[in-house]
Order: sequence, then structure tokens, then C-alpha cells
Amino acid sequence: MIMLNQTDVTPACFILNGIPGLEDMHMWISFPFCSMYVVAMVGNCGLLYLIRYENSLHRPMYYFLAMLSLTDLVMCSSTTPKALCIFWFQLKEISFEECLVQMFFIHTFTGMESGVLMLMALDRYVAICYPLRYSTILTNPVIAKVGVATFLRAVFLIIPLVFFTKRLPYCRGNIIHHTYCDQLSVAKLSCGNIKINVIYGLMAAFLIGGFDILCIAISYTMILRAVVSLSSAEARRKAFSTCTAHICAIVFSYSPAFFCFFFNRFGSHTIPSSCHIIVANIYLLLPPTMNPIVYGVKTKQIRDCVLRILSGSKNTKSCITYLS
Repeated sequence: MIMLNQTDVTPACFILNGIPGLEDMHMWISFPFCSMYVVAMVGNCGLLYLIRYENSLHRPMYYFLAMLSLTDLVMCSSTTPKALCIFWFQLKEISFEECLVQMFFIHTFTGMESGVLMLMALDRYVAICYPLRYSTILTNPVIAKVGVATFLRAVFLIIPLVFFTKRLPYCRGNIIHHTYCDQLSVAKLSCGNIKINVIYGLMAAFLIGGFDILCIAISYTMILRAVVSLSSAEARRKAFSTCTAHICAIVFSYSPAFFCFFFNRFGSHTIPSSCHIIVANIYLLLPPTMNPIVYGVKTKQIRDCVLRILSGSKNTKSCITYLS
């Protein structure tokens, strides 16, 4: 039997084919994609600027929000510029190494996004259930440590997935029917056994997403119990209002993620692939676009800071404080 050399079945490049079946509409599809990307970049950079320079925002809740903004910036920048190059200039080629790097960033920072949302749920739990100990429990060193731990968890869980994809022999062509290098889309081009990729991908998804969703559910169960026990209706309203923006962020992040997850496993024969690819792109664009808007509208202190800056006020020491 002739043994295949790994170097002989590793393509020099892949062709990202965009959204199959909607090639004639690529130019039109690019406009909402581009608009969302611009809003995401401006919104998240604006949030980071506010958190960096406003002393009143140097608090645990906003440090976690800064982590979320940084994660969102990397997550959407990993895919959208390349997708726009495909739509506008037909620049579909991506080298094998660049494809693996893109895959690493996509899966690492989607995992990081989930982890930060979990940390923000724990932050709300401590703020509402232990308000007098909030600043002593969530100190700056603690925030830095849990942030680094969340990032390292995603990195160490995704590196093996990239390695498993790299080792595969590819002899089914090099055309990827997608706008970016999704792990399963790349692995399906292999003529080798991708069972370990599928199993490990599921395991990583459950270790990250499953664990985070469980922690978020427990946190909000405890928050709900604490809020219901409050005697004042105004206190209950105020406590719930501090969670509104975070709940919206959870919905924007996990809703398209669940669709993509179940489509890959169960719905590939019933749902058009073009629908899946559009939702997969929205999954990486919607949270970065909506999170700054939601937090800007729903968070009084951020809203007051923005309005004060836009009005040209010279008082830069602090903004109006509120229950965090």
C-alpha cells in the first residue's frame, strides 16, 4: 500500500467561497455586515476609552465590561475584514497557516466571550447578594486573576482542536463554503478520520459553554431569590435594572451560538447552508455590535458620562454614581 505523505495532502491554501447560493447578493449582504462592524469598532473602542479615563468607572463591573469589549473587538475582527474582502474584491484565497490562525482566534475568543459573560453574572451576584463586601471580594488582583484564567482556559482547550485539524490529510479539494475557517467546515474537506475532531469539539463546547451557562443559571437563581426577598418594590426594581444589560448580552451571544451548534449536529439536511453561514457570521458580529449599545442605553453611569462628554463639560473627575 502506498503511504500518503502529510505534506502531499496539505493544501497550500484554501478558497473561502463566501455564502453559497447567494453569490449574486454578496455586495448587498456586505453593507449590513460592514455597518455592524463599524458600529462594533466605534462602540467598543468608545467603551474602553470611557473605562480607561473616567475614574468613576474604575470599578469591578466596568473592568469586566472592558474585558468583554476587548474580546468582542478581537472576535469580530478575526472574520469580518476577510468576509468583506470576499464580498467586495473576490479575495477568497487564504493560506493553510492563516486559516489555522483564524480558526484559533475565532474559537478562543468565542470561548473567552462566554467566560466573561459568566464572570459578569458572578459580579452581579456578589453586587446584589453581598453589597457591603462587594469591593473587598472583587479586588483588582482577583479580577485580573479570573480574567487571565478565563483566557488561558479558552487557549488551552482550543490549541488541541487546531492541532487535530492541522494533522488531517486533505484530499477533497480546498474550497470552503463559508466566509471564515470554521473548524468543522475545514475538517470536512479531509479524507481522514475526523471523529476525534468532532468528539473533542463537542467536549470543548461543553467544558466552556456548558460550564458557563450552568454558572450563569445558578448566579441568577440566587439573585432572583435575593431580589424577591427585598421588602421595597423600588429596591427590587433597582436591583433588577442592574442586570438588564447583562441579560441582553447573554441573549445576543448565546442565541445564535445555539443555532449554529444544533445546525452543525442535527440540521444540516433541513436548513439551507446559506442560512447557517449568515447566522454564523451574525454570531460573531451581533454581540460586539449590540453590547456597547445596550450598556450605553441601560447603564445610567455610562450614559451620563457619554452625555457629559458630548455636552463639552469640563468636569472630568467623575460622573453621577449609581448602584452597581
